[in-house]
Amino acid sequence: MNSKIPFFSLVMLIVAAIDSIRTLPTTAFFGSSLIFYYFLSSVLFLFPVALISAEFASRNSEEGGIFNWIRQAFGDRIGVLAVWLQWINTMVWYPTILLFISGTTTYLVNASFAGNKMYLLISSLATFWILTFLNLKGIQVSVKINSLCGLIGTLLPMGILIILGICWILSGNSCVVSFSWKDLIPSTTFLNSSNAIVTIMASFLGMELAGVHVRDIHNPQKNFPIAIGYSVLILLTTLVLGSLSIAVVVPQEDIRFVDGVMQTFTLFLSTFKLTFLVPLLAFLIILGSTGGSVNWLLSPAKGLMQAAEKGFLPVYFLHKNRNGVAYRILILQAIVVSIFCCAMHFVQSANTYYWFLMALSTGLYMLMYILLFLAALKLKRPDSGYKIPKGIRTGSCIAGLVACVMTIIVGFQPAPGTVVDNKITYSLIVITGFFLMLLPVPILWQYKRKRSQILVE
Repeated sequence: MNSKIPFFSLVMLIVAAIDSIRTLPTTAFFGSSLIFYYFLSSVLFLFPVALISAEFASRNSEEGGIFNWIRQAFGDRIGVLAVWLQWINTMVWYPTILLFISGTTTYLVNASFAGNKMYLLISSLATFWILTFLNLKGIQVSVKINSLCGLIGTLLPMGILIILGICWILSGNSCVVSFSWKDLIPSTTFLNSSNAIVTIMASFLGMELAGVHVRDIHNPQKNFPIAIGYSVLILLTTLVLGSLSIAVVVPQEDIRFVDGVMQTFTLFLSTFKLTFLVPLLAFLIILGSTGGSVNWLLSPAKGLMQAAEKGFLPVYFLHKNRNGVAYRILILQAIVVSIFCCAMHFVQSANTYYWFLMALSTGLYMLMYILLFLAALKLKRPDSGYKIPKGIRTGSCIAGLVACVMTIIVGFQPAPGTVVDNKITYSLIVITGFFLMLLPVPILWQYKRKRSQILVE
């Protein structure tokens, strides 16, 4: 029998899956107004998702994860839609983290490689397949890797970045952003700057991921909500202060999405005569980003496995290895992500491709969260465990729905700093992406219906 996941490891499982130094350059792009956007996104999205996820985890300590949560309210078919959205979002999102890891490795190899598509492609593919084989070792190994890498590879570099930002200001160095009220509050041209919403929402995705491991958590009805509370505090502190640390030193037009963090560290450390630390920080960030990616591989695959157990996928995918891992789903994931990575070779700009994938994956995930909030509205509060007060519960669901719809709409706008020939063409490409990613869902429904008919006959 597998041992239970310790409380600290549970917190790190949530934090490492969400807290990413990778997202800081894209939020720093919006200057001091990022404070407003983080506040707005937290109230409308982060807090509601945290509360609803904690309540769903308390509802049933035996069946966790988005598939089981949604099917309680809307049945198996919509449950499959929800878990597919979570899974396919991960497939679309993964190339962005792989690009970031590959861009960061150039500071250990050759910084000029950051713009070399072939290097980024080969490095991304190698990283993902290594992660896939590590996950074949099972949840306990994955949790240990996640906890260690999240602590020394995510929280430590983010802490150093924040300290360097504070030292930069205290040393009297000039800041490239202003913190006046005019700059803190976005201009009236909200849609033109609200791409920050997509970026920040993307940095908050995954709060519910650990719910799929509810059977592996000791006393989940108590520990899961508490772990979420600690995670939210850590997330907001590191993400807001980390983004500001980049914004104060790198001009908006010079921020690079792929390797913007190391770009900032290099600037900081050059100013403070500490350039010998650049390779060490690059190594720590690679370690943190790689380790934090572990949960994004295993949890969605486990959710898809739950759908397979209900007959929505061929029995071929039900096979597990001796560590209890659905290894055939992991291999399928690796093939799909490899295809998305290879597509990068045919795009004009790495920044544009990075943003397109992030906007598409965030939009897909927002559709899943819409189902989550609707499920919470339909179901009554649980009889035991964590319960959200009634008024706050309804308000949280409505706020979450508004945030999700707003994020999806804004995602059809190309971000500043990206290269697109035509905004309408870009929007049509995103719409096409949505259609193609959702196309398999009716096929899964049809497969289950035919399989049920065969079994009846």
